[in-house]
Amino acid sequence: MLRAFLGRPLVLHESAMRIATSYHGTQRIWETPEPEVLFGRAVDKCAVILDLSADQRVSRLHGRIWEQDGTVWVEDLNSTRGTKLNGIEIKGKGKQPLRFGDSLLAGETTLQLELARAHGAAERTHCLDPGTYLLPENRPTETNLVIEQDMASTVVSAEPLQGTPDVTARRLKIVHDLPFQFATKTNRESLLPEIVNQLTEIIPSGESWALVLREPETNDLLIAAYHYVQQPYISEALIRRAMKDGKAFIWKKSAQVDLSSSKRQSGLEIGMYAPLIWQSEALGAIYVGGGNVNNPFIEEDLRLMVASAQCAAMAIATQREWDKLCRQSVARNNLLRQFSPKVSERLLAHRRRLRLAGQRSEVTILMSRIRDSSQPPAEMDPVDVMEMLNDYFANLTSVIFKYGGTIDKCAGDTIIAVFGSPESDPHQRENAIHAALEWHAAVTKLNDVRRARRAPCAAFGVGIHCGEVVQGFVGTADRLEFTIVGEAVDRAARYSAAAAAREILISPELYERVRESVETDETEIQTKGKDAAVAYRVNRFKEDAGPPAPPPNQE
Repeated sequence: MLRAFLGRPLVLHESAMRIATSYHGTQRIWETPEPEVLFGRAVDKCAVILDLSADQRVSRLHGRIWEQDGTVWVEDLNSTRGTKLNGIEIKGKGKQPLRFGDSLLAGETTLQLELARAHGAAERTHCLDPGTYLLPENRPTETNLVIEQDMASTVVSAEPLQGTPDVTARRLKIVHDLPFQFATKTNRESLLPEIVNQLTEIIPSGESWALVLREPETNDLLIAAYHYVQQPYISEALIRRAMKDGKAFIWKKSAQVDLSSSKRQSGLEIGMYAPLIWQSEALGAIYVGGGNVNNPFIEEDLRLMVASAQCAAMAIATQREWDKLCRQSVARNNLLRQFSPKVSERLLAHRRRLRLAGQRSEVTILMSRIRDSSQPPAEMDPVDVMEMLNDYFANLTSVIFKYGGTIDKCAGDTIIAVFGSPESDPHQRENAIHAALEWHAAVTKLNDVRRARRAPCAAFGVGIHCGEVVQGFVGTADRLEFTIVGEAVDRAARYSAAAAAREILISPELYERVRESVETDETEIQTKGKDAAVAYRVNRFKEDAGPPAPPPNQE
């Protein structure tokens, strides 16, 4: 991939640098015009350009690749696990030249260089390769273009256009620029005051300005933001009238309106109301009040008020939709940690019906923990311990989901799965045993892979019990987690604690339910503080048991 003569350092001639990375089968191409690229894991303000955070074996500031006098060099920056160039460790050996066919290995990530299109190529449109990411630049890109005039796309001036200095032109320009101004506000707290601030510029003859929003759940009206020279009086009746009729209007004290005493005493004699309508829904209204009926608002004011309301409604609706998507994303990610994707989508679709209160259900509990490790976790680097657990749990989670199970929790070296919940499953007991057997097979295959790369290996003991538990979602509406509690959980823990490496122990209660289809050996277990208990060691399913039944809604 390196464009150079065999046996000579790679020479670049004013080209952009392209770096191809490969980690666990995921390949990406990064491109930058920078002559130097620092690579590592971008955490704690590390000045890393090429972020390899997916690979936990890469140091925070691992190494650098740079071009100097037309030659490309690489250097390890005292990383924890070093960097290999063509299989040879270069940590502590200073800078090394890159040659044709060279391959860098940082952690478990392979890096290779490609040359971007050289200068002088035919003038035509070029597309970046799929998966190409532009890396950040440390210096501005130099070109031979001269910028004669520019205009900020987010910071918009409220000054009138040249040649039209009158007040009307200025106000029209402010209204024209409202979408740009509102688009710069990325949250509700900054958007709502900005709507009122812009309103004070558009209707400067007012003495009070306010934004009122309707709460969708309760239909209450809330003053979301306001500004005043004279204390405002905002009529709820007039706000609701504007929202109901879908019309903006000018209210005057002399108009035939039933005035309350507070409205008469407010000192405000004139006002404008314009509803915030978005896709036929009234989100609220904006209001401008004045204290002198002899200085009335005019039709031009009302038209500008309507235009302002339309822009404000669009911005508020967009912000609400964005907030909703963020909440759904958080909820979906929380559900995906415990449920299969299909179950997660169904739960999210019926989110209003997720109960914080618990309910009693008959479930099957599978609990497993590490029983044998080629290297004790206490003797391992903490990063290696977490990498090992994540590697095993990622593989085991897919097995649990395959048989309709739910992840109750992962705690230390233990994983707890529940079958028959949150959706009932008449075959939950058989599915739990199928999952345990396939679990051991998956661990065996994973150990072969880990052993080949000289990584620590582990084996698991599994305990399974069925019984009644209290199950439900705990937490807040934005962060729900599913859990189970009850004596059945403690019983499953006893069998898990007694299970040896590569052993599956089930309780007598579960054995009575599956004895016709599962081959077992009776045994006895001892647990701390408890009398000896009968358990059954699972060997396999009987030949006439048939294939596993599909879990509910997993077909």
